[in-house]
Amino acid sequence: MNNNKLKNIGIIMGGYSHEHEISLKSGMVVYKTLKENYNCYRILIKKNSWSLIDENNNLTAIDKETFQVIDYPNLRFYCIFNAIHGTPGEDGEMQKYFNDKKIPITGCNSYQSELTFDKVKCLNFLSSKGIKVASSISILKSNKANLTEIEAKVGFPCFVKASNSGSSFGVYKVYNKYEMKNCLDSAFEVDDKVLVESYIDGREFSVGVISFRGKNKVLPITEIITSNDFFDYEAKYEGKAQEITPARISDKLESRLNLLSKDIYKLLELKGFSRSEFIVNSDGIYYLETNTVPGLTSESILPQQVKCANIDLKDLFTNAIEEVIN
Repeated sequence: MNNNKLKNIGIIMGGYSHEHEISLKSGMVVYKTLKENYNCYRILIKKNSWSLIDENNNLTAIDKETFQVIDYPNLRFYCIFNAIHGTPGEDGEMQKYFNDKKIPITGCNSYQSELTFDKVKCLNFLSSKGIKVASSISILKSNKANLTEIEAKVGFPCFVKASNSGSSFGVYKVYNKYEMKNCLDSAFEVDDKVLVESYIDGREFSVGVISFRGKNKVLPITEIITSNDFFDYEAKYEGKAQEITPARISDKLESRLNLLSKDIYKLLELKGFSRSEFIVNSDGIYYLETNTVPGLTSESILPQQVKCANIDLKDLFTNAIEEVIN
């Protein structure tokens, strides 16, 4: 084990969702970045087992009831760094668990996590606050989809999105009602609630907002240009997209996106890291979604934006820990 004079930080990674492998990569970035400044421990979260990964990559079981590491019963954690994308790190489950254990966890609290992770709830909430969103309809797995109603309200092409998912898992672009049933069935394999949303033609932008050194800071904007049909998993993680940071946009559009992103961060009462997605066309700026545990891998957008803002990853991660301790 490391120098006990350093503070013990548990880095949770993995999770139960399709984003498991991406989370492991994000967690390793955090571990390598912070291990000189903290006593860092990688904690692998799976549905049926929680484990501590030691320096030799051996697993030691963790008791989920007490959060005690079986082989190190006296090990206590100063803070938990959340690197789990999707369930259970981004949907409020881990936040509730560690709040009950009175162990600080980085990022926003359980209510904000639940709200932002549920695309339908988040869009309804922000729409009620005057944020421009695409026309949409939500469908439960237990209900039969009315294809005529969908076509009338949303039109084609449109997007079918699993309401509680990330990294574009369970997201499909649908061109006609003949494709709709199969796409709905596939999305329902990811979540019991699905969002069907109008396709908005325009430029796509990703805007990171973080709390850093006591202030909310908007990071340099990224424009996403994909060779795929939309910014899907392949585009995100397999190099099938151009991510231009800083985006080549007018000062006016940059200012509008910055203000809107900061307003959304405040409306959602977020803290820590966030990344919001927008489509911009001649009708205005349309909000798509917000991620509260964005990817931290070398392929991920937020680290690109942080680098462009001349913020060191070590400073960013250390700040995330210290802001939830104080």
